[in-house]
Amino acid sequence: MLFQKIMMPIDQPNPFAEGKVLLVNKPLHWTSFDVVRKIRSAIRIKKVGHAGTLDPLATGLLIVCTGKFTKRINEYMAQEKEYTGSFTIGATTPTYDLESSPENFKDYSFVTTEQVHAVTQQFLGTIQQVPPAHSAIKKDGKRMYELARKGVDVKLEPRTVHIYSFEITNIQLPVIDFKVSCSTGTYIRSLANDFGEALGCGAYLSSLCRTRIGSFLLKDAVDIDGLMEQARELMGSVNK
Repeated sequence: MLFQKIMMPIDQPNPFAEGKVLLVNKPLHWTSFDVVRKIRSAIRIKKVGHAGTLDPLATGLLIVCTGKFTKRINEYMAQEKEYTGSFTIGATTPTYDLESSPENFKDYSFVTTEQVHAVTQQFLGTIQQVPPAHSAIKKDGKRMYELARKGVDVKLEPRTVHIYSFEITNIQLPVIDFKVSCSTGTYIRSLANDFGEALGCGAYLSSLCRTRIGSFLLKDAVDIDGLMEQARELMGSVNK
């Protein structure tokens, strides 16, 4: 049974309380906290947290820390991140991704391959980026997405972020595939929206996968089923 609680003798120490770094391949439609909640329930400790939120429509690498290692969450969050994904040009969405419906449709027939590659240069290096109104950033104690969903006019100040590399990997208009390495605090949704503005036809993020955080790689991550199996094996070795 998925997420069955892992049982152990009451006098045995819980290895997850001592501290573990878990590399999880977050499934589509799950929130980052969904992953934390399931792990927390399974390993029976409350001290579990993630190092860097992934939106529900994003997949890929999520670092989850348990026990004493939760003190290292900020250290992992501060590391460079790498993403792959796709922009869809010719429209925008209020959330800058597919959590809301495309609108403001525009002709994109004038867009050339040369233009697409040229526009990426505008976003390399240290840039100012405005986070999406539909984000988890707090203002006056309220999450911005909560205010945005209520129709409140949300205005966020630009933040300094760094784009280390921005590569276009495939173009089949209206879809443009990309690979980006960036600093913590970068919103790829905002990058999609700003990219569309620079092209002159609008764009939104249509898929996203986080492939790296610092030296941690997605290829070394496991899905939830695999993580639960690893946890059961670990607890079993402790109980022998």
